Amino acid sequence: MTEVNNPLLELIREQGMLDDLQFEEVLSEHKRSGEGVFQILQNFGIMDADSILQVMANHLGTEVVSLAGRDFSPELLATIPTAQARALECVPVEMDESSVKVAVVDPLNPVRIDEISYVCKKDAQIVVADPAEIRKAIEKHYADDDGSSFSEILKEIGGDEEIAQEIKQVEALDDDAVMAQLADAAPIVKFVNTVLFQAVKDRASDIHFEPFETEFRIRYRVDGALYEMSPPPKHLALPVISRIKVMANLNISERRLPQDGRIALTLGNKGIDLRVSTLPTAFGESVVLRVLDRSAVNLDITALGFPKEVHDYVTDVIMRPNGIFVVTGPTGSGKTTTLYSCLRFVNSIDAKLLTAEDPVEYDLEGVMQVAINEALGMTFGKALRSFLRQDPDIIMVGEMRDAETAQIAIQASLTGHLVLSTLHTNDSPGAVTRLIDMGVEPFLISSTLMGVLGQRLVRKVCKNCRTPFEPTENQLALLNLSPHDLGEKLFYYGRGCSTCNDTGYKGRKGIYELLICSDAIRNLINERAPTVVLRQKAIELGMVTLREDGLRSIFDGDTSIEEVVKYT
Repeated sequence: MTEVNNPLLELIREQGMLDDLQFEEVLSEHKRSGEGVFQILQNFGIMDADSILQVMANHLGTEVVSLAGRDFSPELLATIPTAQARALECVPVEMDESSVKVAVVDPLNPVRIDEISYVCKKDAQIVVADPAEIRKAIEKHYADDDGSSFSEILKEIGGDEEIAQEIKQVEALDDDAVMAQLADAAPIVKFVNTVLFQAVKDRASDIHFEPFETEFRIRYRVDGALYEMSPPPKHLALPVISRIKVMANLNISERRLPQDGRIALTLGNKGIDLRVSTLPTAFGESVVLRVLDRSAVNLDITALGFPKEVHDYVTDVIMRPNGIFVVTGPTGSGKTTTLYSCLRFVNSIDAKLLTAEDPVEYDLEGVMQVAINEALGMTFGKALRSFLRQDPDIIMVGEMRDAETAQIAIQASLTGHLVLSTLHTNDSPGAVTRLIDMGVEPFLISSTLMGVLGQRLVRKVCKNCRTPFEPTENQLALLNLSPHDLGEKLFYYGRGCSTCNDTGYKGRKGIYELLICSDAIRNLINERAPTVVLRQKAIELGMVTLREDGLRSIFDGDTSIEEVVKYT
């Protein structure tokens, strides 16, 4: 976790065991390396493990326990299910008839403690232990099952007559207080936590909760494709969706209007942000969670997989003092990740960076990020006008949606600022036509636009089950190739294995096309040339199209014919 106020660090400073300089040093190292504060305090020689544990125990009014050589009986381990023990990083250490003592990696996190109380089968009492010992105990005694815990919880909650009865009462009474109580019921909390844990474990980018007339569906989007989980009973739709709304601080009594919120979670030792969107439908509210896993996103520009000529041009453009650089592509094509990587590349102590985003997806250290909120009147246009009074060097606009935003972005670039932005168009030459359609004068576009990067994300063939094959003439025709064009080149597909959940694909990579605004292109822009003419000229001047870059990925054995045809 990289939160600014770390509870353990704050506690130790309050106790007078840390001065302000040490506090800043430890916090800075924690943010830089992602290593836990507990370990950093020891590495820096500020405190030893026993002293840190004792400070936490005194603050919580509990005891320090050692897990070395301790016996964990099956009955004791059964008090906390496997998925929850791993997700919440906790382990039961002792129990009697009514209560169980639980050692937890982050005992100062009140949300974590509340969730442990929900999932425990007995009254939970928190104790303090060495985080390394706790993690070792979890690895040893809680085997990482492959989703069986989800099936077990589904069976358990589906057959829970008490819950079913309560849901019927709530639906009949439509009482918000009772609904909130039901959303906090231990089986519902446990079920939702397991769904979220499974999604993060499977590297899902979105989780869909969809109520229909006779069923309640839960689907994950992994590498751009949707996969359905075992459907829970229909009557669970209301409490499960209410639980998510409670977690996101949304109004659970409002079921007629869409709502947006955010959930911050720690699963394992990873910080996860979930963007929540609710939508009223004929059979209840549909909820989609966008999973923003900070640890899974590599914002290094060299990790984007740019071809060499694209990498060289982009890194040159973003170091220039002024102008506009646009990244284009449909929703979910990785545009924001590309722009974040560019910002990270140019982020230095001598540059002021400002972003306007809807919403802010990842926190970038050293960058002033502004969330757009149209409902409150905080539009892209308003944010950009304010930006120009903040003495920025580089401005990122999440999206140029309208003429006002585009005009101000162009004015900003003319007055000596570098502007990075995105547009929703099918290809890079289309971005020019879109700006003209918005009402921007062609001479302003030609004098400020430096380049447009079009991109798509294609699924990568699983390296574990990758198999070469001979493509048919029909498949080659889809790519406008003939058998003579192939030579010795190999084509691959994924057979499907346990590593890729039998899909044949694991992970995604970008394919790109770069329109460079040369003098010839600028002349065509000034003449209001249509997209087709711009595209043809760019290809003549050496632009590699998305389809051609897709072919490069096929010949490198990274992706399949189907993926490239689908996205280009």
